Amino acid sequence: MRFLPSFDRAVPHEIDPDEIFLDAQNLPAFDRHQFEGRLERPIPRRVVVFVGAAFALILLVMLGKTFALEIESGETYAKRSEQNRLRHTLIFGERGVITDSRGTLLAWNSKEGEEEAFSKRRYIDKRGFAHLLGFVKYPSKDKSGFYYKVDFEGQGGVEKYWSEYVAPEHGLRIVETDALGAVLSESVLRAPKGGESIALSVDARLQEALYGYIAGVAKDKGFTGGAGVLMDVESGELLTMVSYPEYDPQALTDGTDSVRIARYVSDPGKPFLNRVTAGLYTPGSIVKPFVALAALEEGTISPEKEIVSTGALVLPNPYDPEKPSVFKDWKAHGAVDMRLAIAVSSDVYFYVVGGGFEDQRGIGIGNIEKYMRLFGFGEVPGDNDFFGAAGVIPNPEWKEANFNGDAWRVGNTYHTAIGQYGFQVTPLQAVRAIAAIANGGKLLAPRLVRDADEQPDYKVIPIEPSSFGIVRDGMRMGVTEGTASGLALSGVSVAAKTGTAELGTQKRYVNSWVVGFFPAQKPRYAFAVMMERGPRGNTVGATYVMRQFLEWMSVYAPEYLKADSSR
Repeated sequence: MRFLPSFDRAVPHEIDPDEIFLDAQNLPAFDRHQFEGRLERPIPRRVVVFVGAAFALILLVMLGKTFALEIESGETYAKRSEQNRLRHTLIFGERGVITDSRGTLLAWNSKEGEEEAFSKRRYIDKRGFAHLLGFVKYPSKDKSGFYYKVDFEGQGGVEKYWSEYVAPEHGLRIVETDALGAVLSESVLRAPKGGESIALSVDARLQEALYGYIAGVAKDKGFTGGAGVLMDVESGELLTMVSYPEYDPQALTDGTDSVRIARYVSDPGKPFLNRVTAGLYTPGSIVKPFVALAALEEGTISPEKEIVSTGALVLPNPYDPEKPSVFKDWKAHGAVDMRLAIAVSSDVYFYVVGGGFEDQRGIGIGNIEKYMRLFGFGEVPGDNDFFGAAGVIPNPEWKEANFNGDAWRVGNTYHTAIGQYGFQVTPLQAVRAIAAIANGGKLLAPRLVRDADEQPDYKVIPIEPSSFGIVRDGMRMGVTEGTASGLALSGVSVAAKTGTAELGTQKRYVNSWVVGFFPAQKPRYAFAVMMERGPRGNTVGATYVMRQFLEWMSVYAPEYLKADSSR
């Protein structure tokens, strides 16, 4: 309050706020951005109404959502909440047990503690079974304990190629936990189902023994490897499948010995190669019985006609008479007919029968290939990938593709007729073909898993029975008076054909072969043994392995050596 001048000082007067700030505009020091020099005004009513309405809307939305969660979808979310307390875990099934033909356990399962999620795979602790059985890789889990790989993965052998039978079906368990993860209860939603147990046609006793003889000869005589297989000539069942060297399937399955596993991987002896099914080798003279059959069927020579071997076949060179082409025999055999030529393995005889010479017509490379294919060479035996590689039968198209368009010559036919040049076969193909000679023309599909209800699967080879008889006679003579005389045993009559396939341009190494069947009069089993890359001068090889094996069988498994043997 202030007073007017003295002339009206007696009249009191209120000071208006506007009068106080009348000169505010003349005060340049006001900071307008800090609201200095401005009048404060009350919040408008419409703002208060707008804010209140917004809060009311938010409240209504929240109430509506609460209604939806609690009333409309309450049951659904309750179930979901319940499931959040339930954990699904696998119940691992057990892999099928594998036995041999006599019930001996070859692969089985062992669970050493209740805390283990699955059983461990165990294998027979004997030599000779690695490539037959293979091994497995276990299910794998991450750092959090969750399995990102739930299957047992078969690696090679029966474990891989018959996995559809031995693989289990896993079950499912529901585990209820509290908020802290403690187990309250559990129940089985789906029970596990174990894999099917299977019996193989292999006899574990024979498998171990044959492996031992192959390994022994390989180490003593300097062979880099070896393979042996025995087949039932009526059913196609395989009694042995031996590949040397091998790995330890238990070590590979356990996976704990990294040093040992690394040694297998770097081993130049290729222990992971199944030489029976996937090893491709120059066959040498074991193909001669099939060339003989081709010649008989084509009518190019009678079995009684003799061809003289003086130790070499000399082919005139029309371009340079001073330099004829010379195709050597391993020995001068003199005059030999077909039976004797098979028995003593005359190269000259089969040069002439295969490619022709002078007045004797040969069957030619086309027929050589035709009949080799009839006996299963050049194709994978059976319909299971386990049975391996197809191999090579040399022909003009093959040479053109592999030798820069070079033309086929008669010398190539000569060498193909004795199992050289580019010929490549597996021991399984060899035993299958020999079994067809033994049984009179049934090319069997090999069988490894026994099934009493399964009938033998085979193709009929269109060759006259008399032709098979002549070749069987020649193979029997091979044991009684020929190159396979090492198999002349008192306990069993054997028919056989040997082969020595030269390797490399310098021919310093050879593959040693023997194939055949027994008993000779009533064949029941065919065999093939191959010793890989041994010194050329060595005289001990596949035949000696088979002799030792047959002698062992005569003592420990004589039932196989009888004409009427059955299992």
